[in-house]
Amino acid sequence: MALALAGRLLMVLLLAGTGVAAPPPPQVSPSEATVDSITAIYNFGDSISDTGNLLREGDTGMLRYTTGLPYGVTIGRPTGGCSDGFLMIDFLAEDLGLPLLNPYLDRRADFTHGVNFAVAGATALSTTALANRGLTVSHTNSSLGVQLRWFKEFMSSTTNSPREIDKKLASSLVMLGEIGGNDYNYVFLQPRRTNDRHDPISNATRSAESLAHALSLVPEVVQSVADAAKEVLDMGATRMVIPGNFPIGCMPSYLTAATASSPASLRDGDGCLISFNVLARAHNERLRRAVGELRRSYPDATVAYADYFAAYLEILRHAPRLGFEGGAALRRACCGAGGGEYNFDHNRLCGAPGTTVCADPSRRPSWDGIHLTQHGYRVMTELLYRRGLACPAAVKLPRQKPCLPVS
Repeated sequence: MALALAGRLLMVLLLAGTGVAAPPPPQVSPSEATVDSITAIYNFGDSISDTGNLLREGDTGMLRYTTGLPYGVTIGRPTGGCSDGFLMIDFLAEDLGLPLLNPYLDRRADFTHGVNFAVAGATALSTTALANRGLTVSHTNSSLGVQLRWFKEFMSSTTNSPREIDKKLASSLVMLGEIGGNDYNYVFLQPRRTNDRHDPISNATRSAESLAHALSLVPEVVQSVADAAKEVLDMGATRMVIPGNFPIGCMPSYLTAATASSPASLRDGDGCLISFNVLARAHNERLRRAVGELRRSYPDATVAYADYFAAYLEILRHAPRLGFEGGAALRRACCGAGGGEYNFDHNRLCGAPGTTVCADPSRRPSWDGIHLTQHGYRVMTELLYRRGLACPAAVKLPRQKPCLPVS
């Protein structure tokens, strides 16, 4: 995988592309340059793929810093994306010969070739469902269900019949996530006062109860994603990608919290927190099974599982070959505060007063301790869609490595 998304900010969970400062991907004429007959992309998700919806909703919390510089510094402007530059969804659009996706809440935008419904901080479960579990969602009410409603409203307003919707979706790619990571993040973000400060992640790291609570959400979260996929497939979608969660135990935000509360927290051979990766694996394994069921129920559609977990581990294990610094810098946020091993302060997200930016973001996988750099996202996109980690392939791209057989 998602996600998923900082003390009060981890809700947006994790993790773009090119290692050098680059101009925007070319705005090609889709009629002349589309790839594999894809003429539009419809994207659902959270901060991993939001390109400006939260910016337009407005956020007064810590996430407000993601809507201004240094976010977007590599491309010379903030866009509402949670990185120094472009995101995976941007690179995928470029690879398909399509314009960059505009956010749904930009009412003046051109949606001819797709719409981005993703909102930073969004959850798979509704805010009501999470509230019933004792969880407060502080940044957005635009859960997957809300995004699905937007999608249906858009389709109804731009077509004259279900048959037209079916035809439109037949030449479209649907990206359903990553979403769900924030549902778990909010478990760990419920405030608990320690040492006269709200330090929710550190408390959660020490709390087996919080981890058990997060694990208990997995069936509902995955079912929510599967139900949304069914609705879109029933409307006529023929090509869909459903990403899993990242290895959240490898992220500077979680690693910092564990260091603060328990330096001896168990780590695996990649230097990642075992307990949090158990949660991510539990989500991913259940989601894989759900994707398999979707394939069997919709044999005429291609439903791919995108393995964000494996792709990020590839970055950690082969960093120098992929253009990143090795050693300690591999787990240090490029933009943040606090210095130290991870350069992450739960109370000061990138962009807040007192934070700094590293000299070359393209050399780091992590941008702000939660999300990836542009180069990180570019490498992820390559690994997923050209190197066989999103299978079965929902789109055919040049130089694409075949997927292994899937069930």
